[in-house]
Amino acid sequence: MTSTVPAPGTLPQALDSARPGQTPTAEGSALQAVLLDMDGTLVDTEGFWWDVEVEVFAALGHTLDESWRHVVVGGPMTRSAGFLIEATGAAITLAELSVLLNDGFEARIGSHLPLMPGAARLLAELHEHDVPTALVSASHRRIIDRVLTALGPHHFSLSIGGDEVSRTKPHPDPYLLAAAGLGADPARCAVIEDTATGVAAAEAAGCHVVAVPSIAPIVPAERRTVVPSLEQVDLSFLRGLMTLTH
Repeated sequence: MTSTVPAPGTLPQALDSARPGQTPTAEGSALQAVLLDMDGTLVDTEGFWWDVEVEVFAALGHTLDESWRHVVVGGPMTRSAGFLIEATGAAITLAELSVLLNDGFEARIGSHLPLMPGAARLLAELHEHDVPTALVSASHRRIIDRVLTALGPHHFSLSIGGDEVSRTKPHPDPYLLAAAGLGADPARCAVIEDTATGVAAAEAAGCHVVAVPSIAPIVPAERRTVVPSLEQVDLSFLRGLMTLTH
């Protein structure tokens, strides 16, 4: 059974224990943990969020510009919802809009939750080989728990929601906390992400990143490998990342 983020009072200590550059907890360049984003990475739901946002704002009398989709993808709800309120001038508070968006999204995934190609196979392989694995999402806990039912909670040792950290993506805190919770050095962790926001968070934490772009393009960079699909990612591939800069 997956565990959730440590209690709020333990966050500073957990983050301090996972700062990049700390002594690895295992010898050599071994892969110590795999940290995975959720929406758009494991489950094909980035479009769901946009559809819900369009519907909610239509009910408020506003039409969303398609170009805004690239602005709101991958970030915390406080950022995306705040941007849409400001852009449309809608008469709704951030707290009220967050409830409507979460309610709408939860209703959608209740009827259909498609996995990304290769996601089920990769999770099964990591579990079979006892690789410590965490789900690290900007979505709220209530949404994560619903999605975990479909993904299989036994595939994750830990899960962290965007409403469980004071600073979520693009800040490094969620990934530093996940590494600490798994007892891993961030430099020995592979992160799988689909957006620039998530990639920025993982790289700021000092992790190796596999980017699988879902909405907007992501370019390769140092300690960042870009692939078109999770079908190109397996345990051997992830272990190989640890040797690229050593």
